[in-house]
Amino acid sequence: MENDLSNYRKSYDKGALLLEDVPENPLELFQKWFYEVDKYFSEDENNAMTISTIGLDGFPKNRVVLLKKFTYEGFIFYTNYESEKGKAIAKNPNVCLSFFWHGAERQIIIKGKAEKIAKNLSDGYFESRPKGSQLGALVSNQSEVIPNRGFLEERLKTLESKFKGINVERPKHWGGYIVKPVALEFWQGRPNRLHDRIRYSLQKDYNWQIDRLSP
Repeated sequence: MENDLSNYRKSYDKGALLLEDVPENPLELFQKWFYEVDKYFSEDENNAMTISTIGLDGFPKNRVVLLKKFTYEGFIFYTNYESEKGKAIAKNPNVCLSFFWHGAERQIIIKGKAEKIAKNLSDGYFESRPKGSQLGALVSNQSEVIPNRGFLEERLKTLESKFKGINVERPKHWGGYIVKPVALEFWQGRPNRLHDRIRYSLQKDYNWQIDRLSP
């Protein structure tokens, strides 16, 4: 099989990112970009982000998860702690997040350390989920091999009957992580592949060093 994609071409011309225009704190720029994308571009799930971990087998692995909250401290998402990604984070908390908003021709790459959030915060978010999603967290032993689709559907039926009219408590193996950034790179597409790249690097005094990178 051979497919030549060399003729795929696109000119990037929807914006610019100049060093003199960026704030001192990268979380402020993240917030600005996120709200602009959410307002002006019809992306599906603008909070979708790729998280990269180093697996127990030594290989990096990427998958898409949903950002549920961001603060000056970091970026929060939820998952099964016993999943493949959860086990990878337990062994090596250094992760990378990335957002790509093609409508705005923007990309953000975030390096940071992941750690579990407080149990009460995970409890609060779990309680806010639809009951179907709550039961889904109980049904799925994420990343484990299963015989077929019917296996999941039967487990769901059993739990729907068990919890009919009853609140579902958050399982201990499910909850949130916060990724506390040590570096953020903001990428804005520009014509002739001369893209703007601005990198923030966290220093020992907790200030951010800001550099322009060659595209």
